[in-house]
Parts: sequence; structure tokens; C-alpha cells
Amino acid sequence: MAKAATCFALVIAIALFACGCTQQAGKETGTPAPTAPARQSISLSGSTTVLPVAQAAADAYMNARKDVEIMVTGGGSSVGIQAAGEGTADIGMSSRDLKAEEKTRYPDLVSTVIGNDGIAVIVHPSNTVGPLTLAQVKGIYRGNYTNWKELGGPDLPIVVVGRDSASGTREFFHEKVMHKEDFVSTQLEKNSNGAVKQTVAQTPGAIGYVGLGYLDEAVKGVPIVVDGVPVEPTIQNVLDKKYPIARPLLLVTKGEPKGLARDFIQFLLSAEGQAILKKEGFVPLVQG
Repeated sequence: MAKAATCFALVIAIALFACGCTQQAGKETGTPAPTAPARQSISLSGSTTVLPVAQAAADAYMNARKDVEIMVTGGGSSVGIQAAGEGTADIGMSSRDLKAEEKTRYPDLVSTVIGNDGIAVIVHPSNTVGPLTLAQVKGIYRGNYTNWKELGGPDLPIVVVGRDSASGTREFFHEKVMHKEDFVSTQLEKNSNGAVKQTVAQTPGAIGYVGLGYLDEAVKGVPIVVDGVPVEPTIQNVLDKKYPIARPLLLVTKGEPKGLARDFIQFLLSAEGQAILKKEGFVPLVQG
């Protein structure tokens, strides 16, 4: 009888132990602990004119929202429009309107104007040449003028510096200043506004063109003569529509922007985003 009682107690002990193990296992495989929300990201690609604005806005946006990542790369307006059209970037950056062939190839692209820009004609700071007409600028880029003394400047050969074929700045300059005529074959072609500025800053006889945001003491902006009056390349003159070489800055998406892409574009259009754009040397949509 005692032996039977001992066996019964052993069975109960084993059962209780097994139950405890089962409950412990249940604790380990129960409802998972909350996890951090997935990090959101978008990419922007394209115009080197728009790039500094987009990068500064992305930095400000990411400082306010630690759960997002915004990647910004250059390459030129054509690259940005293609990237948006083919879906390899969430947002394309462009410093020119879409071409007819781009609209045909990517019919669902949507453009949002985030600001405006003037294209400044620049020379080396030591160059004493005065204001130029658009016809004279075109003559330089056509190769009709080869020495600055022909334009009232120093006796110095002109070194023509421009942008490569992927550049929206080049496209705009080619249409508005060159009236689609060819550039001189000796033109040095650079792949960014920064590269043009650097070359002009280091070459006493050089002339180039860059977005207003790239103007500083390293180069000299040349006033453009309009109706006999020299007009400086400034934000105010673009706003007042006095400066003749001005254009819109665009963000391009495949269809209407959604999610984080939409929110980032809205941020650029907000008062804070427009202040960033102005700080980078460009022209906001509304003067504040």
C-alpha cells in the first residue's frame, strides 16, 4: 500500500513539473514584444542646380523625423527625369521643363515647381569686362569673340566653359541664350555647376554660367544689359522679372506624389522649406 502511494505521488510530481515547463514555454512563445516601426526612405536624383536645396531640405527634414532617410544624388536634369520615369528614384530633380520626347516616353510624370532660379554669367574676379548684352554672350559661346578686349575687357583670350549634355542648365541656356544654335567646339564641358564655377575661379580668361545659388566672391557675376540698362544677377531682380535668364526648379514624380515623397515635397513648399531655398541663393515662390 505504501509503495502504491509513493508511485502515485511521483506521478503527480512529474505531471506538475511538466505543466510548469509548458507554462514557461508559453511565456516564451507568447505575444511578441513591440518593435520599432520600419524606417522609411526615398531617393532623389538629377539636377545639380536643385541638389543643394534638396540636400539642405532633406537634412532639416531628417533632423525633425528620425524615422526617415532621404538620399540625394546629382547627375543632371535628364538623369533625374529618366530616373523618375523609370522608377529608379522616387523624385527626379530638374532645372528645366520636360522635353516633348520625355513627356511622350513618360506620360504619367507630374512636375511640381518648388522655386525659381536665375542663370548667372560668370567670369574670373580679376576680369574688368563690363555688362554684356545677351547677343554678346551668345557671340562668345558661338566663338565670334575670342579675346576679352573685343568686348571692352583685358587683352586676354576667352576660355568658354559650359555644361555637358545631361544638364538642364545647358538646355535652358541653349534655348534662351543660344536660340538653339551650336556652341563653339572648343567649349570646356563640365558635369556640374560646381565644376563650372571652380574652372572659372581658377582661369583668368574663362566665362561660364551657373545657378544663382553658386554665386559668391570666388567668381564675378556679369550684369546683363536689358533695354540699355545693366541688370545684376540677383534674387530680387529675378522676382521683379527684370533679369532675363530665369527658370523654374522642378521636382518630378511618377504620378501624383504619395507617402513620404508627397510629405517631403510639401515640406519644401512650406514656409520653412521656402526659407531653405532662399538661403541657398534661389528664388522662393512667394517673397516673404
